[in-house]
Amino acid sequence: MNESLHPQATQHLPMFITAPGDTDVLMVVVGIFLLVSVVLFGVFFFWLHSLPERLAHRSHKVQMEVVAVLCLISLFTHMHIFWIAGLILAFIDIPDFGTPLRRIAGSMEKLAGVEPDEADEVPPAAHADGKQAVEAAAAARDVRRGVKQADGAAASPAKPALAATRKERRHV
Repeated sequence: MNESLHPQATQHLPMFITAPGDTDVLMVVVGIFLLVSVVLFGVFFFWLHSLPERLAHRSHKVQMEVVAVLCLISLFTHMHIFWIAGLILAFIDIPDFGTPLRRIAGSMEKLAGVEPDEADEVPPAAHADGKQAVEAAAAARDVRRGVKQADGAAASPAKPALAATRKERRHV
């Protein structure tokens, strides 16, 4: 290698300078390191953006879908205020007003003698448990309606007695 050097060049060259035609090992190592670091940074970036959604999902929050949408908006718009709002919503417990109101509405329908909708009577757990839960909910509904099983055939459900109506005095 000393014979091909210019006469005014130093006799000692650093190790990262390669001879003509040889593989540049330092460039290959840096290229692999750069590729791995970009992929790892991308994985960390997506992991960090989904953090509020995973927190809300783990604790079964009511507002889980809102948190997920805020995380996606933050990811696509690069406006971090949406991510912060999603993170705050993931930590806040919003009370469930829907379940008590549904129970009140069901009780009022029962008092008024109105037949409740079939979709309202299937509990949410029936969707997760599958066919057995749906059959159990149907059996419970039949028991509540007064359907009696006789010789394997289901009798027609008994109609609930209508609640006595009384006229209210209107105040002027």
